Amino acid sequence: MLPHMPVRIGTGTTQADPRTAPSRRRTSILDRSLNKTRNSEVGLGAFGFLFSEIIQYTQGRVEGIQDFEQKLSDLGFGVGVRMLELTMFREKSLRRETRVLNILYFIHNVVWKALFGKQADALEKSTDNDDEYMLCDNEPLVNQFISVPKEMAQFNCNAYIAGVIEGILHGCQCVARVTAHTIPIDHKPLRTVFLIKLGPEVVQKEEATK
Repeated sequence: MLPHMPVRIGTGTTQADPRTAPSRRRTSILDRSLNKTRNSEVGLGAFGFLFSEIIQYTQGRVEGIQDFEQKLSDLGFGVGVRMLELTMFREKSLRRETRVLNILYFIHNVVWKALFGKQADALEKSTDNDDEYMLCDNEPLVNQFISVPKEMAQFNCNAYIAGVIEGILHGCQCVARVTAHTIPIDHKPLRTVFLIKLGPEVVQKEEATK
């Protein structure tokens, strides 16, 4: 069993007592237009609480750090598949990108803005391996709510976001393995690099279309 992982949850705004607040008819979330809610923001306190529950739920069902990160990645994968569908609907895109660079730029720009309100900080191709790309986020949001104990220093909760990226790539028929690695730089101690390793069939397809 892994040691308990402390969680920091941001404070939210004070809400009115439902017993004294005036009643109002609310529209079901299923009846809302997907386009009208595209600019809606989720409070950091709500996000922090939800993500902390995901971490604690998963932590009690794994045997080690590698298993922990894989479970988080699996959860993120499903989110990524649905995020691709939602983003394409909102962008009114009639076709999905199939070229690797176009897909990665789509994630770097459009998806990151939809998820975190900003573009990713960098997208680079490996100089050593033709099948590897790196997507960088200098201040990943999910790390702000988790305190990792020393005995779990190798754990990176951004495995969840790595799964989201992998799910989007899968939805674009781009088989890849995505892992998250903390690589700090000056004044950016939480900087995370998402290593994207393409499947051999994807590399062959890219070579054939050049």
